[in-house]
Amino acid sequence: MDNDQKITLGHGSGGRLTRDLIRQLFLQNFDNCFLAPLNDSAILEIGGVKLAFTTDSHVVQPLFYPGGDIGRLAVCGTVNDLAVMGAAPHFLSCAYIIEENFGFETLELITRSMAGAALEAGVKIVTGDTKVVEHGKGDGLFINTAGIGKVVYELPKPVKPGDKILVNGPIGNHEIAILIARGGLDIKVDLQSDCAPLNGLISSLWEVSDQIRFMRDPTRGGLATVLNELVTGQDFGVLLFEDQIPVLESVQGVCSLLGFDPLYLANEGKVVIIVSPEQTDQVLDRMLAHPLGKDARIIGEIVNTPSEMVCLRTISGGIRILDMLTASQLPRIC
Repeated sequence: MDNDQKITLGHGSGGRLTRDLIRQLFLQNFDNCFLAPLNDSAILEIGGVKLAFTTDSHVVQPLFYPGGDIGRLAVCGTVNDLAVMGAAPHFLSCAYIIEENFGFETLELITRSMAGAALEAGVKIVTGDTKVVEHGKGDGLFINTAGIGKVVYELPKPVKPGDKILVNGPIGNHEIAILIARGGLDIKVDLQSDCAPLNGLISSLWEVSDQIRFMRDPTRGGLATVLNELVTGQDFGVLLFEDQIPVLESVQGVCSLLGFDPLYLANEGKVVIIVSPEQTDQVLDRMLAHPLGKDARIIGEIVNTPSEMVCLRTISGGIRILDMLTASQLPRIC
């Protein structure tokens, strides 16, 4: 990297700048066989037992928003990063970085929210840390969580042309809910974040299919960025069907007004799944039967050509190339 280069908000977007920072700086210095795949969780083996291990830091603003808060987000984000790697989440850590003069009552509300989310996900918060920084140096509250779980379904598996791409419901709700909660815009939308622990939904899918190839929760950078990461360096591509991708009218309306693309919006309760065509129906049926998958859809498929590209068949019948997001459409969303 250029020694004079400065870190920008875009480096935290989950898109191209984030990828470049990870590969050119972090991976270059920390390189090892566990980190190299750059998955949502590292897969480790101890005493013959395979474990998934992940960590995440949460800097969302505002701390409370429709459908969630920084505490619920911290638990759900870490649980989901374990679940999409085929693991059953068990234990979390929690570290608070608190700014001086932060309200005790507010901290208690966030802590109770974390406890409730952990109970909902069936995990325990078993260790942690607390640091306090001077007033004006911490922007209220930052939370780091790490999680560990036992791998019960090995992912990813080789993805093949003809495989189908599914998502468990409407995309973009989380990022637009954050935007509205920040105020400053004369937009009135009845919308909540989709923030939720997905391990219950995901574990139910392992019961009906042994041909799930890939899972990922499309957080920063959204659906399009996750699929661009998937096809990079591969001999296959992705074709999405615009008329099948679920987007709420309220989300689409805000996107149209502000020039956002819902395909790049962050989600905190969505999972992208790639499954063989032979088992697509049973996976979709099981998703539809779960409260967090009742609006699931088949949104695309893996194709031979063009390789290493994500394409969208538009409603009008044209083809649009979806490149990786360069910088964040909206910073500080998770």
